[in-house]
Parts: sequence; structure tokens; C-alpha cells
Amino acid sequence: HSWAGMGIKEVFTQNDLEKIAKKKAVRERIEQTKVLVLDEISMVSRQMLSNLNTILQYIRISKEPFGGLQIVLCGDFFQLPPVSRVRLPNTEKFCFMAPVWVEAQLRVCYLSQQFRQEDDDLADFLNEMRTGDLSEGRVHQLRECIESTHEAPAEDVPIRLYTHNADVDAINAKSLKELSQPAITFRGSGKGEKQLVESLKKSILAREILVIKEGAPVMFIKNNPEAGYHNGTLGVVTGLSKEGHPVVTTREGNEITVAPVEWRISDALGTAVAAYTQVPLRLAWAITVHKSQGMTLDSAEVDLSKTFEPGQGYVALSRVKGWAGLRLLGCNNNALQMDPLVLRADARFQELSAEAEESYENGLVEAVFHDRVIALGGTTDPAQMEQNEAEMKLAPVVKTKKLKVSTYLLTQRLVEKKKSVTEMVAARSMTENTILSHLVHLKKENESIDFEYLRPPKKAMAEMAMGWAMARTKAAAADLDKDGEPKLRFVFELLEEKYFYRDLKLARLFLS
Repeated sequence: HSWAGMGIKEVFTQNDLEKIAKKKAVRERIEQTKVLVLDEISMVSRQMLSNLNTILQYIRISKEPFGGLQIVLCGDFFQLPPVSRVRLPNTEKFCFMAPVWVEAQLRVCYLSQQFRQEDDDLADFLNEMRTGDLSEGRVHQLRECIESTHEAPAEDVPIRLYTHNADVDAINAKSLKELSQPAITFRGSGKGEKQLVESLKKSILAREILVIKEGAPVMFIKNNPEAGYHNGTLGVVTGLSKEGHPVVTTREGNEITVAPVEWRISDALGTAVAAYTQVPLRLAWAITVHKSQGMTLDSAEVDLSKTFEPGQGYVALSRVKGWAGLRLLGCNNNALQMDPLVLRADARFQELSAEAEESYENGLVEAVFHDRVIALGGTTDPAQMEQNEAEMKLAPVVKTKKLKVSTYLLTQRLVEKKKSVTEMVAARSMTENTILSHLVHLKKENESIDFEYLRPPKKAMAEMAMGWAMARTKAAAADLDKDGEPKLRFVFELLEEKYFYRDLKLARLFLS
């Protein structure tokens, strides 16, 4: 949401896209990115993937899927689906139902080797869940696990997984009370529109009043790689810093002083409209199944008796390495259910993966990979790679005095190199409007410059030329700019919003 500048909006207008394009940091990272990787793809909704496609096409000035950017999607659709404020039908929920999923002609690589489960029996159980057809023997095995859990004495289980926040909060409060250490309280503070602040607090799971004690297990609820933690990092409170901040020792043995941080909701221009500040920790004797996604646990106590969504049971059980580490308190029928649409989609993914594997064996995928590396300016030759690395290490840093060159001339040099508008924007660190104005200036000043490679495709050019001609005859005084030309919005609406503003500006370059 942050990387693409989409924030919390779900539907984007032309005006929204223009505001995003004006945010220099967003525009530059989208234009300069060569490969975008989306992990935990099951949690990306159809609408979000469609929004990403729209923004990338707009910023990168390309009607290709994702604006021509290479996309790598990783994840497992049997795990938790996207979170939505309203209950969505399956056709709207999953991102593989988005039109761009088909348009992008994604190549599927189905990973079949698992690394989390050390217990082959649990791995087989989970694989049967993935088929949507658990055998009677497997169901009996689960019942036995529940019975043995209630018979055996409760040991010191590192973490407990529950489906509802209320159960998690109750266990954490009870466990905290049992610690003899003095309590330490941190109060959160919000600013901005009250409704948005409340929405922000709910979405980030930050407690308004956080009470912790030394020895309490905690979980970080924000990403801060510079400080050494991510959303979901687990640890134990081991003290207080001299500033009064909690000191947490993570499971990896890293000691982190945790200062309060700010979460914010920003509008399309990047201005904060709501913010909330609090220490980014939650008690973690128990956590929700939702928060456990992505974790690997040696042992866990799991309660699936209130499972309400397909995939919750699968996620919870697949966190544990083997049956020996699982204490299962309860399980309802929902816990064993997988989403029917995901089951059908998964069967198709496996077919597509088999086709891709056959192509790879025939050398086709390797050829595509090689061509892609070369297109990105790289090399697959080991000797050349080694030489490049050596040259980079040995190359001296030379400081030279820059000569002042006309800004139009710098743009002209890029045109002579047949650079696209997007490439010119990146190379000059200028806005798209500025580059287009340079092109207009250069065309007026020097007719010998070849702009032909920038001309839109024939059909699109003809339609936009007709649009400009119609606009000149139909425009009222209010629809004209200071130079007496039809305003872009008038032409945009006349052509029924079929083309982006930038396309219309580029077409106008060839009409003058």
C-alpha cells in the first residue's frame, strides 16, 4: 500500500492517479523498479491487485499488464485470505480473479518440497487438507490429538494460537497478572480526525494502554528493519532503558530498545490525516492465528473450536513442525474446510506448473530468463560477471567539475538516444509534464530532431487526433486554456476517458 502510494483507498479516479504521480518518492521508485516481488499473495485482494496494475500503468506510461514491470508473486492461497471491511464474495476476494492476473500471462511454478514439517505424518495430513478430502483415518488422528492433549499435563508451551482476539486478550491478561515483577504502563496518543484515528488503532493492533512486565513474552507489531525487528518478531521483556523504554531480547538473541513509533494515514499527496503513537509491542503468551501466518514453531497450543473462516485451521496446524509439538484443545468442522474456489484454482495452478516444467526441460524457460536478464542490462556469462565485480571494486572515484548545459539540450540528447518518456523522467529527475513541455519546445526550435519513435500507435493516434479536432470545434470558452486550446480534461471526457492525460499530451505533440 505504501510502496505504490495507494494508501487505504479502494477505488481510484483520474484525479487520484494524478495526485499519486505528483509524489516524487512514489513516482521514482515505481519508474526505477525492474522487478517487484509480492509475498503472502493470498492476502492480496482482487481489488488491490487491480489498483496496483492501474497505478503502475499510469506512472510507467504503459498499457501493458503492471505497466510492463516484471512481477513475482509468492504465497499459498490455502492460507489466510485478504482482510476486508465487508464480507466479499469469492469472485471479488482472491487476486487470481482480477483481470490482470490473466492478462499478465503469469508462469506458474508450484513448489512441492516443504521445509517446515520435520514430521512426515503431519506433512501428509496437511497435504490431504489441501485436496479438500481428508480421509476418515486422518480425522480420527486429529480426534486422538485432542484427547491426548486433555489427558496430558499442560507443559510450558511457548505460544498459544486462537482464532479470536477476545480469547487472546484474556489469556495474555491472566498470564501477565501471574508474573511477580512490577507492571510498566505505556499510553498511546492519537492526533487527527477521530474516526480515522480509531480505524488506525484497530488496524495496527496497538493497545491504547500497554501494560508489560519483565519476563513477559511480547510480539512486535510494526516493521522497523533498521531497529532490528519486523511485524511478528517475538521476544521477551528483559528490562528498561535509561530513557524508560522497554528492552526486548528476541528469540534470535538480539537485544532491542523499543522506543515509541508513529503509525499514520496519509492522503494521496502524502499529508498525514491521522496518526497514532505507541510502543510497537503486544503481549504474546497467545496470538491470533492470523498473526501467526509465516511463523515456524517448535511447539504450540492451538484452539480451533471457534474457527470461522476456511484456511484458519490449515494455517494454525501448519505452523508446527510435528505432531509431538502440537497441543490441540479443540476443533470444529470449519477448521478442516478449505475454500472451494481455492481448491479449483490450485488444481489449475498445478496443471500450469507442469506445463512450465515441461517448457523448462525443453530449454524454453531458460531462454526466456536469459533474454530477460539481457534486457535488464545484465549478463549470464560467469567470466563477465566476475570481471564486472572486479572492475567495480578497482574503479577509482573521479570528481569532475560539471559544465552548465542547457536543460533542453540534456533532454534532446535523451531523445537522440531514443529514450521513452518514462526513461527521460527518471534520467532527468523531472516531472512528466516538464519533459513533455521540453519536447514541445524542442520540436518548435529544431525540426530536424526525430520524435517519430514517440508517436502513439496508429489506431490510438487517429482516435486522439480526432478527439483534439472535435474538441476544438465543440469547446466553449470555459473549456479553453489561456492559449485558446481545449483543456485536457475536456478532450479526456470527450474521448470517454479512454486515454490517459499523458497519452493525449503526447498525441498533441504530433498535431502541432
